[in-house]
Amino acid sequence: MLARFDSLLISWRWPALALAASLAMLAVAHAFERFAFMAPCPLCLRQREVYWAVVAMTVTALILWQFRQNRRFMMAFDVMLGLVFLTGAIVAGFHAGVEWKFWPAPEGCTGESIDINAIDFSKLDERQAVVSCSEAPWSLLGLSMAGWNAIISLGLSLVSFRAAQVVFRQR
Repeated sequence: MLARFDSLLISWRWPALALAASLAMLAVAHAFERFAFMAPCPLCLRQREVYWAVVAMTVTALILWQFRQNRRFMMAFDVMLGLVFLTGAIVAGFHAGVEWKFWPAPEGCTGESIDINAIDFSKLDERQAVVSCSEAPWSLLGLSMAGWNAIISLGLSLVSFRAAQVVFRQR
């Protein structure tokens, strides 16, 4: 079954798909923030950093690929992508665990109630309160955004490792 998708994993195709997936995940996160008015907590922002790292790495790799198409480079890059996505899965899984009260939220992630009278209206473009990392503002099928992100990141990690395997076996 895996062999059916191997043609999507060779050369520049998987990094391009990983780039598209990362941009889509960032777009969804920003859409929840802008249109659903769900302010991100510090752990939510940390999860986005992983996708921004993938975007920067992948754009750089695709540019380098244009100058020198080397199979070993692409295999190493696919492994690196897998490790970065795996890092994202761990961060998102940790956040989901905080939401499910498996472990405490890190310091600076507790969130406080906001006194509307204490808001400085001259600084509306600055963050004036921290959202709690332990409350899931949205869920689907019992999983919060962090839970879904953990699953998606883990899947992207596994596909990246598979892409490295396909490139390695390529002659």
